[in-house]
Amino acid sequence: MTQDPAELRGVPLVASRLVEYGEGAIVSRTILQRESGNVTLFAFDAGQGLSEHTAPFDALVFVLEGRAAITLAGQVNEVAAGGVVIMPAQVPHALKAIERFKMMLVMIRG
Repeated sequence: MTQDPAELRGVPLVASRLVEYGEGAIVSRTILQRESGNVTLFAFDAGQGLSEHTAPFDALVFVLEGRAAITLAGQVNEVAAGGVVIMPAQVPHALKAIERFKMMLVMIRG
């Protein structure tokens, strides 16, 4: 398994500045990767999203900027900057950018 980027180790960071928006795209950047889990930053252009899927591990989504519609087990919630959603393993979920938004995804294995 790859490690986190060396330039990010041991220095104060602003998470939202570590990933940039792409026109009509979803951009991701893994900033920490371990056997026990990953931390990945995402930038979604307005209208972009991830279709419904499940994951084998628990995850936490922290919205850094903007607003998103996050669907969890069929329940849609609008989440704005500063909001957090815990997504249990094996529960269907989806995301859609109401406006451009950035999020941090923390995936916990085990």
